[in-house]
Amino acid sequence: MSPGPEPDRVIRLVVDVDEAKAYGTSGRFGSRRSSFSLRHRLARQSWNLVWLFLFRPTPRPFHAWRRLLLRCFGAQVAPGARIYAGARIWAPWNLVAGRGAAIADGAEVYNPCRIELGEYAVISQGACLCGAGHDFESWEFPLLSAPIVIGAHAWVAARAIVRMGVTIGAGCVVGAGSVVTRDMPAWTVCAGVPCRVIRAYTKR
Repeated sequence: MSPGPEPDRVIRLVVDVDEAKAYGTSGRFGSRRSSFSLRHRLARQSWNLVWLFLFRPTPRPFHAWRRLLLRCFGAQVAPGARIYAGARIWAPWNLVAGRGAAIADGAEVYNPCRIELGEYAVISQGACLCGAGHDFESWEFPLLSAPIVIGAHAWVAARAIVRMGVTIGAGCVVGAGSVVTRDMPAWTVCAGVPCRVIRAYTKR
C-alpha cells in the first residue's frame, strides 16, 4: 500500500502564480485567478442546469436516460451502469463507469481529474470520491487534483471518503464512514479513520 498519491500523479491546477496574488500579511485573501478556464466553467454551468432539470427529477428506474445525459457531456458510461438521480457528478467528462457500476443517491463524485469505476463497483449513499484538494503550504492555495480508481466489484460504503490519488483494489470493501488516504488492496475489508486493512476475504 502506498502512503498516498505520488508527486507525479498530482496535477497542480493553478500555474499562473505570478498573476495570482498571495495572502496579505493581515491573513486576508488576495484576488486570485480561477483554477479553470472560461470554457470549463461554462461547461460546468451547462451541466449543472441539465442535472437540475433533466437528471435530478427523473424516476429511479430511468438509468438509460441518465447514462445518455452523462455521455452527452463526455462521460464513458458502460451499458448497465446505474447512476442514480441524486448522485452528484462534478465533471461528467472525467467519469468512467464500467458495466454494472453503481453510484447511489447522495454520493458525490468530485472529479477535476479522471475518476474510474470498474465493473460492478458500488459507491453507496453519501460517499464522496474527492479527486482534488489544496496545497495549504502555498500562499496561492492552488487546487491540486489526482485520479481515483475504484476496482471492479469494490464497494465504497455509505459516507466513506476516498482521497485524491487513491486506488481501491478489486473487490475491496471500504467500511461506512471511513476516510481512505492511501491505496487499499484487492479483496480485503478496510475501515477506519484513517482507513486500514481489517482482514482479507474471498467470495463464496
